[in-house]
Amino acid sequence: MRKKIKFKNIIIIFLIVLVVILIITNIPNNKEKEINKMVDLTNKTISEVEEYSRNNDLELEINYEYNDNIEKDKVINQSIKIGSELKNKDKLIATISKGKIDETVYKEYNVNELGNVPIMMYHKIINIPSSETKYTGGNVDVDGYNRTAEAFRNDLEFYYSEGYRMVRLIDYVNGDIDTELGKSPLILTFDDGDKSNFNVLGKNDDGSLQIDPNCAIGILEEYKKKYPDFNVTATFFVMSGIFNQNEYNEEILKWLVDNGYDVGNHTKNHVNFRNATTVKSQDEVGYMYELLENIIPGRYVNIVALPYGSPGDKNHSNFSYILNGTYNGKEYNTISTLRVGWMSEVSPFNKNFDKTFLKRIRAYDNNGKEFDITASFEALKTTKYISDGNKNNVVIPNDKELSLGTTNKNVIKY
Repeated sequence: MRKKIKFKNIIIIFLIVLVVILIITNIPNNKEKEINKMVDLTNKTISEVEEYSRNNDLELEINYEYNDNIEKDKVINQSIKIGSELKNKDKLIATISKGKIDETVYKEYNVNELGNVPIMMYHKIINIPSSETKYTGGNVDVDGYNRTAEAFRNDLEFYYSEGYRMVRLIDYVNGDIDTELGKSPLILTFDDGDKSNFNVLGKNDDGSLQIDPNCAIGILEEYKKKYPDFNVTATFFVMSGIFNQNEYNEEILKWLVDNGYDVGNHTKNHVNFRNATTVKSQDEVGYMYELLENIIPGRYVNIVALPYGSPGDKNHSNFSYILNGTYNGKEYNTISTLRVGWMSEVSPFNKNFDKTFLKRIRAYDNNGKEFDITASFEALKTTKYISDGNKNNVVIPNDKELSLGTTNKNVIKY
């Protein structure tokens, strides 16, 4: 009997030891975790990337682009951050170099970085069908300053299909255009800081802003997901009421600059500079710079969208106070101003480029007349800026050389 009990105890002990061994051997060690972390694939070949993806059970997508610094058929960049822990079926997007661009490529894409750039001017975005307005197309008012949400979506589809990709206004002003090869830069601006630009419906469970999907920013975020290569961005020019939602105004401004958008100055009270005093002019501009500095310090753009396009003339006595002035004992500086709307603007590399007084296109419908969207983009078909894909170069056809201004970038003529 004792022998049976002893044998039974031995069996139990053996089973316990076996279970412990199995548990220990199945605990992942640090070495295994290191093996499953993303490596740097830069300068690896396509075959090496494919092998790495197979070994790590990754879903691979390969894109190609020209690159002056990376040898042909080698990796330029990757979508998964180096050192990130890999999981089965993670998607890896690898961009492969097509080698250096040469003259034949410039000719193929008609590259012209002295071409014109459309700066689009929007105001309110109203969520009603275009068929229910009393005016032409998607215009909500007689002058076409305000647009239906339906028309705005159609505008974005049109811009994308025509080969335009968005750039930040401040990057255009600074000549820092990073548009992909063969595509053309497009700039979106919104004046007045209307609630329809950024309408908050409340807060989500996690405390984030619940954004109206049919306000301007809701639609832009929709297209950011729909077309990731559209590079969706815009600059919103606000007044003292910001977006007229006191409960959320400061959060809206912070959300915008955190999510790839810019905020600029539209004066405190939408002043008409034609008949304002010198003191009034400085108060209107300086107040807004101080307000933005208090909420989003150093994260707004020093650009003024001129109310009514006033004063309309750079020689007006108030214009200098829009650019430079004093408010509450502090000096302010404006690097650019925007006019109300007219036609496309020249390249920042054009000798006639004047960043202090930029033209915009009014985003409205007028049956193809008077610089509406249709007329403006028809004219741009033969005059638009077409990028070489390298922001460090300025590539121009030989016959455009006389229009080139001073630049510290690498100029390539073909």
